[in-house]
Amino acid sequence: MKNRSVVFLAFLLLSLPLFPVLAPGPVAWAAGGAQIVDDSEVVDPGTCQLETWVTGFSMEVGGGYANATNTCTLSSLPRLEFGLQFQHVWFGGTPGSDQLLGPALKVNLIPQDTGVGLGLAFNGGVNVATGEFELGTLIMPVSIPLNDKARINLNAGWQFIRIAESQSGFFYGAQIESKIGWEEVSLMLEVFGREPGYTGVQMGLRWRPNDGALEFDLLGGSYFDTVNAKFFTVGVTFRY
Repeated sequence: MKNRSVVFLAFLLLSLPLFPVLAPGPVAWAAGGAQIVDDSEVVDPGTCQLETWVTGFSMEVGGGYANATNTCTLSSLPRLEFGLQFQHVWFGGTPGSDQLLGPALKVNLIPQDTGVGLGLAFNGGVNVATGEFELGTLIMPVSIPLNDKARINLNAGWQFIRIAESQSGFFYGAQIESKIGWEEVSLMLEVFGREPGYTGVQMGLRWRPNDGALEFDLLGGSYFDTVNAKFFTVGVTFRY
């Protein structure tokens, strides 16, 4: 049960940032997707995207999960992003697995091109087999552009995890992201945590060839708790 709880907790945190986005102008920012800390912006109005990733946990915990999320922003509602997410979760040391399905919503309250961006994001997951509400998040992301190539993202909010010892908890996170070398490559480093719980870190690269429709993520991270689980993620996003 301990391993099961850790996997679900990591799954929830990794599900927070559901929307890879584009900032206004030519810069393609890196936050979102399989990264844990989200930003304040929504998908470009009139577009959609399908994002997929697979996360595996270290031998101490085992298990992992696969994610597929489709999201859109309508031209008539340019500050609202909505979508549906599906996760397949498997557990270390046991043959069982769970499938979760739920909504993903984000509202951009203040665009970041005003100097500081502010948003509100919600997502939830229901166990497809049992119908139980397994997890939910409500966060407020803040984005602070430093210049054309660097940005800081801050998150604070609430989490519900049904099987955790403390079902409700405060989530926090901070991320710095920057374009490096070629314009198509972004580097990010983030710190995140849950109270009561733990603090963790994640870092990685995002590559978007020619700023086109495809985007690739390679990420690694760790939780600084008694389990100290390491995790690794590979992701692909397609915009259309």
